[in-house]
Amino acid sequence: MAHAHQCLRAESSHPHPPRACSSLRGNLAVREFHAGMADVRGWRWSTEHACRISSLYSTRDPAWRRNVISKPPEESEEVNYLRGVPQENIRNFSIIAHIDHGKSTLSDRLLQLTNTKLSEQRDQYMDKLQVERERGITVKAQSASLFYQQDGKDYLLNLIDTPGHVDFSYEVSRSLAACEGVILLIDASQGIEAQTLANHALATKNGLKIIPCMNKIDLPHADPDRVAAQVHAALGYAKEEILQVSGKTGVGVEELLRAVIERIPPPTGSLQNGLRALVFDTWYETFKGVVSLIRVMEGQIAHGEKFLMKSTDKTYEVHELGIMHPEATPVTRLQAGQVGYILCNMKSPAEARVGDTVCSDASVEALKGFQPPVPMVFAGIYPIDASDFDALNKAISKLLLNDTSVSIFKESSNALGLGFRCGFLGLLHMDVFRQRLEQEHNADIIITNPTVPFRVRLKKNPKEFVTISNPSDFPDQSQVIEFEEPVVKASLLMPTEHLGGVMELCTSRRARDLDMVYLDSGQVLLKCILPLGEIVIDFYDKIKGISAGYASLEYEPAGFQQAQISKVTFHLNGKPVDALTTIVHHTNAEQVGRRVTEKLKEVLDRQQFEVAVQAMVGGRVIARETIKAVRKNVLSRSGKTVGGGDVTRKKKLLEKQKEGKKKMKRIGDVELSQDAFLTVIDNS
Repeated sequence: MAHAHQCLRAESSHPHPPRACSSLRGNLAVREFHAGMADVRGWRWSTEHACRISSLYSTRDPAWRRNVISKPPEESEEVNYLRGVPQENIRNFSIIAHIDHGKSTLSDRLLQLTNTKLSEQRDQYMDKLQVERERGITVKAQSASLFYQQDGKDYLLNLIDTPGHVDFSYEVSRSLAACEGVILLIDASQGIEAQTLANHALATKNGLKIIPCMNKIDLPHADPDRVAAQVHAALGYAKEEILQVSGKTGVGVEELLRAVIERIPPPTGSLQNGLRALVFDTWYETFKGVVSLIRVMEGQIAHGEKFLMKSTDKTYEVHELGIMHPEATPVTRLQAGQVGYILCNMKSPAEARVGDTVCSDASVEALKGFQPPVPMVFAGIYPIDASDFDALNKAISKLLLNDTSVSIFKESSNALGLGFRCGFLGLLHMDVFRQRLEQEHNADIIITNPTVPFRVRLKKNPKEFVTISNPSDFPDQSQVIEFEEPVVKASLLMPTEHLGGVMELCTSRRARDLDMVYLDSGQVLLKCILPLGEIVIDFYDKIKGISAGYASLEYEPAGFQQAQISKVTFHLNGKPVDALTTIVHHTNAEQVGRRVTEKLKEVLDRQQFEVAVQAMVGGRVIARETIKAVRKNVLSRSGKTVGGGDVTRKKKLLEKQKEGKKKMKRIGDVELSQDAFLTVIDNS
């Protein structure tokens, strides 16, 4: 019997009856259907059964859809708890730190101490992306609402765990906009590092209360006294202000929670004012659509109410709202001081903008948004199969909703077809974006050689600079007045004994305006101006190698400087390989050309003809490698010598082979496989 006859809960008034499933039989089907999930956010009733019934009810009828989605959440423990927490008992805070100082481990311990229910037990629970779990780093800031009791009072602690790598500093800046305070976490064995100083400056700029805290005090080589002296010298905090914890063992974490409640101020904002909320993150979920994470600054918003997005003046209706606990937990309303998510009738991911203001009406003043980040590295992204361009376009659109720091423009290549020119905040950011496209959206893509943006002033328009981020836009040298390259203000923190090696590396990378600050007898901060093109590829790895892993790097844009720029093209038997073309400073052109041609020689399969691998600047060859032809013995056939002792016949066969190889070289195409291409990119 089909579901339509068995399911007693199905409404007979529904305009489109349920679809039958021939693979389910008996009462078991009824039980498994009701054990399924009512996914009202996706406007459909779903079942997890292997029969692939994903839509038991059609949702084409607007009246039915309104009835389903307008039902408010049932009274729950979370709903009742939120009602009982006054605004003065709310604390919104982030954990900020240098990479690998233990933010995610400490977040796990906070979840445990507040008795937060988790859907599964695993380490680094707040790191939800597959790429985060595989790499062991935080890429996306994640939030969790924690319920906690202290001295007989109920508190709502809204925690935001942030990334630590310099490439994801934009995630940190967005998270801080939703907070009144931060925990500045410092590894008790490593001490202060470059991103520690950068994040501290960011929190100070935002006027946030900072709680300095040393983590990993359980490590045998931890030195809290030395690190406390560093913190005092560099940041000015007294030793008694600095807390000591171990996220791994839980030592000191309860004292940290008490400090969060006592030191960080509660949020301000009147419930009686009109709604004003800041959108500080968005993402896309299948069947649910666009999810927006908001911090309510003033007023309140409830299930079923309508609101306005300030940037577009479009009105939407709340279909669901809730808190992250740390999973999405529906509630009936969110009010001033609280952090949560909203789902509404947005039809396109483009309608959700990070930094936008959610408000009750057009008269409400917009909140200060976010300064858009400046892309530091550009690369082309193309589908391996040209017919997958539309699918790639959709995948990138959904991923951009979750990573607004990526800039994107459509472009085309003679060799690769239609694709996108994307701007990233660094090479790690670029690699994570690629990995997320492949893992979360099953995209088969190819990424071109990363380049930094240059500026050029042309003779036809000498008063203006034109930005070049794509090698295909590189102008004819005869039309150029001058080039400019981007530079960054770099801060390198390291043990004093490694200063000489790091300074030598910086000098070889054209550093200028070097300045040193000794934080204590063992640590020195080196500041300098560096060309961006000199640090985006392997500079970070080099300083880690020189300093045995102890040096750290942080940088920020510092404008442009005049430079001599060259476009390096690569050719296989005279035919250009567009995807490998790059723009570099003229002093690096020969080095880059030699490195890539040598790598191409290693990865390309040998042909029956000789292959010339060339790197060129303009019409001049700056590097060349030759791949020898595979030699076939034409004087042997089936194990026997051809021609016996006839020397004349042997010469004729050899001459014929020689002529054939010349012809093959003229008409033969050399194919650069995807794997070979990626190997060259990864090592160049």
